[in-house]
Amino acid sequence: MTDTKHSPDKPREQLWNLIKDIRFAMLTTRHADGQLHSRPMTTQNHSLQEDESLWFFMPRTGDTVHDLLADPSVNVSYAHPGMDSYVSVSGKAVVREDMERKKLLWSKVNEAWFPLGVDDPNLALVEVSMTHAHYWDVKESKMMQLFEMAKAAITGKPPSLGESGDVQLS
Repeated sequence: MTDTKHSPDKPREQLWNLIKDIRFAMLTTRHADGQLHSRPMTTQNHSLQEDESLWFFMPRTGDTVHDLLADPSVNVSYAHPGMDSYVSVSGKAVVREDMERKKLLWSKVNEAWFPLGVDDPNLALVEVSMTHAHYWDVKESKMMQLFEMAKAAITGKPPSLGESGDVQLS
């Protein structure tokens, strides 16, 4: 695996290209008992804008909102095993009262969780302001990955499997 740093002028595009096709992310908060809790969430973004934020809808009365109100530090993990693409994002979460943004991000699919629609009083809009991301993106075929791992086992040198790096955002 090669450790590379991408040019600082394109971090949003690089991250978005890695996560845009991943349907669910795991959002991790710290619960009142100190334990970390991860829950599947759907990223609502259509793209990453200059604010470098990820947007989520969740129940206002749920544990997730309660957790992030007590401690806004969160982690959002994305995995696309079929593409061998993985991203871990650290950031701060806040509940936003922004009806215009809710309407902009709303889709019919969200009605499965919020049957009253975008005006549902239990619908919380959560913004995660990203501060740091780490990614691992493997471009080699499965056959080449097996070859690299076999070669590493023989030579004792780590396999060269794709690209890994950090993106500092804020």
